Amino acid sequence: MTPTSHRRARTRLRALGLIGAFALTLTAACSSGTPETPEPVTAAPVITPDKQPVPTPSLPATWPLTGEPAGDDLVERPSLAVKVENTSAARPQSGLEQADVVWETIVEFQVSRFIAVYHSQVPETVGPIRSVRPMDPLVLAPTKGLLAFSGGQGGIVAMAKQSGLQILSNDEGVKGMYRSSDRAAPHNVYGDMKTLWAQANDAHQASPGEQFLFARTAEESAAVAGGTPATKLSFRLSSASNPSWAWDDATGTWLRSEGSSPATARSGTRLSAVNVVSVVANHPNTSFPAQGGARVPTYDLVGQGEGTIATGGKTIAVTWKKDAQDAPLRLFLPDGSDALLAPGNTWVELVPLGSGSLTTS
Repeated sequence: MTPTSHRRARTRLRALGLIGAFALTLTAACSSGTPETPEPVTAAPVITPDKQPVPTPSLPATWPLTGEPAGDDLVERPSLAVKVENTSAARPQSGLEQADVVWETIVEFQVSRFIAVYHSQVPETVGPIRSVRPMDPLVLAPTKGLLAFSGGQGGIVAMAKQSGLQILSNDEGVKGMYRSSDRAAPHNVYGDMKTLWAQANDAHQASPGEQFLFARTAEESAAVAGGTPATKLSFRLSSASNPSWAWDDATGTWLRSEGSSPATARSGTRLSAVNVVSVVANHPNTSFPAQGGARVPTYDLVGQGEGTIATGGKTIAVTWKKDAQDAPLRLFLPDGSDALLAPGNTWVELVPLGSGSLTTS
């Protein structure tokens, strides 16, 4: 190797050394700096299932006109009201012991007449059936059901038809009504209930809504929970109608009497009620004529008034209210809360304001 070659070699080595030293310096500088703070690791959110609403226990189905448990027997069908006579010539009547609700009204000549409403039970026969009256649409329009009667004045029949009820009139040849041979006319018209029910048209297939409101148990009903003990209810509805009810512990019902005579159905069953409701209302005459120049009366049932509920051997004062003809008549306690009836059948005594009365003892 020449001297020149030696010098070139040494120069390359020095250059390589400088490059290596510079690289080491860069490495040291990088390694001696403050290390970067690592980003915090965020844990994945814990997803918990949304709280589901606690299911409301399903209450057993009840019959709308009695508040009694229906079980598997609940069926969709309209209510069927029947106008039933209540004179001495008509007693004992058929089928009253199976009615869900019976309304006792006073018609012309101070005579008592029933509006018997059926839904939860289907008796074989009901009667004697008599004619329609102006108070019938007021009582029955909220049920949107069927009304069976023997006949009536044209204007009164028109009122019933205009109320939305389906009319079943013997005078119009409805199927299912017949005259019994063991009673004299006009006290002998009876109705075959299955045949009458079968004639419900398409607009009258639905069950009625609740009319009165019911507690789940008798102990929770208004009269039992907060009423005054009573053993007898004595009504004066007119000069010719003075029904009474006596509390019977053995059956847990009120037993009906006509004056001093026990009231029974033709089957021999004593007429009874779980609830007896007194509704005091004005009892004016209408323009419809009756025999001898008399007028057919009605009741002023749209509005409000005083009343009494008798249940479980107790009575309690209530206020009744009805907002319109097709609105149910409802009962309220003095604090404005609903006055609940006990589950079971109900008789309603329509007491003429001013001339009628209820005495408890």
